[in-house]
Amino acid sequence: MNKLSDLRKSYEQGELDEDLAAHEPLIQFKQWLDHALVSSVPEPNAMTVATVGADGRPSTRIVLIKGFDERGIVWFTNYESRKGQELALNPHAALQFHWVELERVVRIEGQVSRIDAAESDAYYQSRPLDSRLGAWASPQSQVISSRGVLVANAAKAALQHGLHPQRPPHWGGYRLQPQAWEFWQGRKSRLHDRLSYRLQDGKWIKQRLAP
Repeated sequence: MNKLSDLRKSYEQGELDEDLAAHEPLIQFKQWLDHALVSSVPEPNAMTVATVGADGRPSTRIVLIKGFDERGIVWFTNYESRKGQELALNPHAALQFHWVELERVVRIEGQVSRIDAAESDAYYQSRPLDSRLGAWASPQSQVISSRGVLVANAAKAALQHGLHPQRPPHWGGYRLQPQAWEFWQGRKSRLHDRLSYRLQDGKWIKQRLAP
């Protein structure tokens, strides 16, 4: 059995040159995400969301990106979950994509707000019926006595809402408006490529960071 301290990996798949990288971070992100989508990377849309509670302690979880444009990065969740409560107190978060097979990481920091109700409604109605009912059934982040609670709640939701449930008022989308980006490409000898984009006076400043 290998010791954790002995595990090593040589990163040799790519490089990230600041002269060749896009001037806008959103363009660079789209290029990398598109590459991940066509490269058979498992769940290329999975991202870590980090928030901070009232006690100053951070917490992370995995969610799925559902859209992005000049306004920011969008995902959907229960507003009453732990992350929802923490975002209500401190509307700032950090996101991270880790495409292991491509030896790439993208980090994004910014301010978070709820998207408008119409946009949340539209996405909710596009989900499979079981997922729509699940949004009613799960009191996300709350302590429950057993899985039977979820099963019973789902059955109750199906009886109550039928085949056309409306979006629960406690469920919807968030949008993170980026204020800082970092793109990381693994390289040999741990001399990785790191490019930082930071917003300054309405313009993105691109800089190389030491690994």
